[in-house]
Amino acid sequence: MPLLKSIVHNLGVVIVGLAAGLVGTGLDRLLGLRNFGSFLVATVSGCLFLIIGFLIRVWATFYFYRHAMKVISLSPQRTLITSGPYRYSRNPLYLGGNVFIFLGVALLFGSPAAVVVTMLHLPVVDLFIRREERQLEQEFGADWLRYRRRVRRWL
Repeated sequence: MPLLKSIVHNLGVVIVGLAAGLVGTGLDRLLGLRNFGSFLVATVSGCLFLIIGFLIRVWATFYFYRHAMKVISLSPQRTLITSGPYRYSRNPLYLGGNVFIFLGVALLFGSPAAVVVTMLHLPVVDLFIRREERQLEQEFGADWLRYRRRVRRWL
């Protein structure tokens, strides 16, 4: 059940990524930017990024659901997950979605504006991450600090 729930949950993230890509193509038209979608490399890279991002997110949400946690929660989590994808990144959900899926869609659509918007929104995501990290430090103390020293924020 956690695997199916993880897949369904992350289809929504792909839809959001596709919507962001469409907004980017609209900005391209508005700004008179040329689409680079005809390049085979951009299309193949975009598909690969999109698939990798989806798989990272499915893997990460699977660990959340396996520990009976909510993926979207304004309150601090009650479990510190340090296994699975969390061994490699403290934020595989953001990495998979906000980096890989969004960038993949931007490349797939060949949208320069979507690539720029993806890059520009990452500092905002980083602010969210830093807030969450403060909450995790308060909740898990020394366990969090050891984990933070061992595993990078992104990759």
